[in-house]
Amino acid sequence: MAADNGKVMTAKEAVNKFVHDGDHLCIGNYTVGTCAELVFEVVRQEKRGLTVYSQSGILDVDVLVGGGCVNRLVSTYVIRVGGRNGGSAVERALKAGTLQMEDYSNFQYNARMVAGMHGFTFMQVFESVMVTDLFKKRTFLGEDKYRVIKCPYTGKSIVTVPAANPDVCIVHVQRCDKHGNAQYWGALGSVAAAALASKRIIVSCEEIVEHDIIRTSPNFTIIPAFRVDAVVEVPWGAHPTEVLGYYNSDRGMHAIFSSADKTGDGMKAWLDEWVYGCPDREAYIDHYISRFGSKTLDEIRARTFYTTPANFGSAFTSVWDENGRSRNMGVTMEELEVILQEQGVLYE
Repeated sequence: MAADNGKVMTAKEAVNKFVHDGDHLCIGNYTVGTCAELVFEVVRQEKRGLTVYSQSGILDVDVLVGGGCVNRLVSTYVIRVGGRNGGSAVERALKAGTLQMEDYSNFQYNARMVAGMHGFTFMQVFESVMVTDLFKKRTFLGEDKYRVIKCPYTGKSIVTVPAANPDVCIVHVQRCDKHGNAQYWGALGSVAAAALASKRIIVSCEEIVEHDIIRTSPNFTIIPAFRVDAVVEVPWGAHPTEVLGYYNSDRGMHAIFSSADKTGDGMKAWLDEWVYGCPDREAYIDHYISRFGSKTLDEIRARTFYTTPANFGSAFTSVWDENGRSRNMGVTMEELEVILQEQGVLYE
């Protein structure tokens, strides 16, 4: 556990410090509970020239593209309101030539993130992709989108994808402590791999909790503190998408966004009202309540449904007892060093 309490900051501070023009920016969330407030802040700060990685481009990707932040996109799915003829910021940008996009399958996208997380340079994927347009159609990645190599064991030709190591990942979770131990539960997708493959990580959360709470449920910690650069407490930070245990998807707000996204003017008006017109998430929620009422927001709050507690207890938490003696050998560290030195196996 890191002891850096300076990780706690506002979304404005975190994005200003850790997201730079020209970065490879990864949206860590997959389909549900997206990091909406962090995305909105990237747009407010007018970051430019980003290469965005997103396994599921829903509202988040279109907001970034509509805000003029993105030059290149790596994804598996992007919502395109009304299809090719219906619009969407991504569709308009592709047609205008202001956006390049590389399309992967879910498995291949995950393979890139997993490779990056583990420090590999590539990952093998199924060779059946070679007969699809995913393999044949390429833009900015060119021959590096896929490479066919010979297996050193069988001599068979195999298809590989390159590891992904984005400059920064923005991700929303249920809770986190001030040190950066981020806990998430529900549909996982590539959330953990996307974060851990990235060089810097900004975590937003519904609430910051004490470290003792984190310790009671260690299985929910998907991002350890030592990898996290910033912690942002932002209730309703994923709205209008859902966060398991906190609130459901806001279908009405999704419908409003989808309708606006069909035209460039509509998207501009939506951004002016909900992004540029709201300096932070608190102002966003206040504006939502002023337009639709607090009851509308209350209706999507999650119902309470707790799991049965699990016993994580052990006989002891360390191989050293309360007197600093090894539970196996009965000696202190200093005494152990003397023994190793006498045996000639102590290396400085």
